[in-house]
This record gives sequence, structure tokens and C-alpha cells, in this order.
Amino acid sequence: MNSQFQLADQTFDGLWRDDPVHRAWLTQDAQKQLAFFRQSLRPDGGFDTLDWNGTAQPRDAQELHTTTRLIHSFALGQAFGFDDAAPMIDAGMANLWNTHRDVANGGYFWAVQDGKASDGQKLAYGHVFVLLAGASAKQAGHPDADRLIADVLDVLTAHFWDDARGLLREEYASDWSPISDYRGMNANMHGVEAHLAAFEATGDELYLIRAGRILDFFVGRIAPQHGWRIPEHYTKDWTVDPEYAGNPMFRPAGSTPGHSFELGRLLIQHWDLSGRPDTTALDHARYLIQQGLTDAWRDDGGLCYTLHLDGNQDVRDRYWWPVTEAIGALAVLRGVAPSEEDEAWYRKLTQFAHRHFVDHDGGGWYPELDEQGIPVQGQFTGKPDIYHALQADLIALTGTPSKLFSALK
Repeated sequence: MNSQFQLADQTFDGLWRDDPVHRAWLTQDAQKQLAFFRQSLRPDGGFDTLDWNGTAQPRDAQELHTTTRLIHSFALGQAFGFDDAAPMIDAGMANLWNTHRDVANGGYFWAVQDGKASDGQKLAYGHVFVLLAGASAKQAGHPDADRLIADVLDVLTAHFWDDARGLLREEYASDWSPISDYRGMNANMHGVEAHLAAFEATGDELYLIRAGRILDFFVGRIAPQHGWRIPEHYTKDWTVDPEYAGNPMFRPAGSTPGHSFELGRLLIQHWDLSGRPDTTALDHARYLIQQGLTDAWRDDGGLCYTLHLDGNQDVRDRYWWPVTEAIGALAVLRGVAPSEEDEAWYRKLTQFAHRHFVDHDGGGWYPELDEQGIPVQGQFTGKPDIYHALQADLIALTGTPSKLFSALK
């Protein structure tokens, strides 16, 4: 099939998820992503970051979120039927246990290079991705998954989980001395993701309960107070900190609509795993997703990166991952409570991605566009990540609100 084949039959009169042409496109894109990022595995078992054509970029530190996301993504790839996923999962699991793990003090270093820590920080953001990797490896049948899950759960409980508040603390030095009083939405949102994955993998209700408590705070309390936008940054007592601006990728100022899409989808996943008690969670998920789309869509197409807390666009740069997360969120909404508006947004975003972000020939998605809508290397170099775009393809193929591994098998 030609790599530039038709995205979908424009005359198809149903949901695109049922269109065989669109499903073929999603399948091919997922396969190409996996084949492209399979090239990141080095002979020594580490992972390289790749440039646009798949060549290894100059060797740098390997960060925890890279290792863990590759495990998760290739575990999904194995369930999807990608034949060469096991070496990536094995290498990632070995890296976590033998290199990222701090044998002396416990926990997992943020970055490693040449077999030792190059950044010894211990971040909630990184540790919840360790839990996600362990849960996904367990669903892939990896023999070391249970010990990884048990180890990182102990660390999360001892250091990061604030049971009085039902939220995650943020950051420590390698000896577990606190780095700051900062509290953030991003790590907690990915904490929901990881805990739901762990519940699906193990059946332990603890994970479902913790995920629900985080959701109760951000969706039940914070979002309604801020026009269904979610501020990123908080003080130690979990008061919104509107002045905070840190790392432009992990801690940008204001509100990030891409996170609203993710959190909306995770809210639906929690609702589904909890037995679908009523429609409140669906209503709230729709508010988050629709407000994010309304605020972030640029007149010339694509989604801006960040918003001021009043909803006005702030950083108008267009990155790939908010588009992928919106596609995934809409695919899930479409699966449980379809509407014409959801389908229209899904088609608009998928068409935009097809025209601008997807590398149809080489595989993978370009991460950033210039003002003319052309891929550019600015904030990012190369193709840094498979995790967001692969999930978008696979969630769109299945339409499942939860248990993605089971749906792919």
C-alpha cells in the first residue's frame, strides 16, 4: 500500500473508526512508528535518541521517562502484533533495574550515562512512569515486572504519596532530602495514568482508589473553579500558584490544554474500571476536552501549547503531542457517548496531523511546526518520543475506554 494512501473515505457516512481505509491508515502508522523507534536500541542495551531519518543523535544522558515510555510503548506494540518488541522491553527493564535504580537509597535516578547517575534527582513524574512501565511489562508477560511494581510502589508510598491529601509530592535529591515545596499537576496526572494501568495489570484496588483521589482533586475541585481549565502549578498546601514558570517542557506557566485531553480520557478510564456508576464523570470529561479544544485551536490550524489561566492563548507553538492526546480523548468519548461534534473534531485533528506531523515515509511524527506549518527543529531535535502518537493510533483503532492491552490482543 502506498505510504501516502488516502486517510479515509471522505464520503464514508459513519464513524471513521469503522471505515476500513481509516483503520488501515492507523494500523500502518502504528507499525511504522514501532519500526522507526526500534532503531533506538543500542548494542550495549541503552537507548539512543533519533534524528528525523532514524540515525542516532550524539550520545547524551538517558532520562527515566524515555526508558519507561519505550517499555510501555513496545509492550503495547507486542500486544498489537509487532514482532520485534521483546528486545526493547527486555533492554528497558534491565536499564531500570540495573542502572536507573538507586541501590543505596532506593528509588530511581532521573538520568543515567555510562552506567551511572548523571542526574540523581528523584521526581514523582519519573517514578509514576516506572510504575506504568512495570504494569505494561506485566501485561506483556515480562518475568521481572512483579518485582519492579513492588519496588516502585514501596518508593511511591514511602516518599511521594501524601495520604492525607490524596496527591503526590514532587521532588527530592538522591538522599531523599526535599528539593522544594513545589507541587504540580503534571506528575499527578501521569500518576492517575500509572495507577490505572497498575490496577488493570494486578487487580489491586489500592491503585484504583489512589487514582480516584487524584481525580477528585483536579477534576472535582480545581477544574470547576477555573472554567474547566486546570492550572499546572501549586504551593505546598495545594493553592494555585499563578506566577510559577519553570522548565518550558515539563513545567510551563499557566494551563496546558494537552493535559486536559489526557486527564479527560483518564477520567473516563477510571469511570469504566469503577463500573460506570453514573454519567457525572462523562460530563466532566467532556467539559475538560471541549474547553481545551475551544481554547487551544489556532485559526490557522493546530493546537497551541499553553494558555493563560483566563483561557487566552499564551505559548502558541504547535507540538505533536497535544494533537495526539486530543485524538485519543475524542476516540474514547466517541466510543462511550458518540456525538457529531466529537466526530467532527476527531476528523479535523486527524487530517491536520496527517498533513503536518506524520512522516509518512520514514515513520514517526515530527514534534514541532513553524508558523507556516512546516516541521522544524526548535524546542525539540529529532523525533524524541513514540509514546503519545502510538497511543493515539491504538486507542483510535480500539475505541476502548480501558483495558487497551486486552483490546489489542
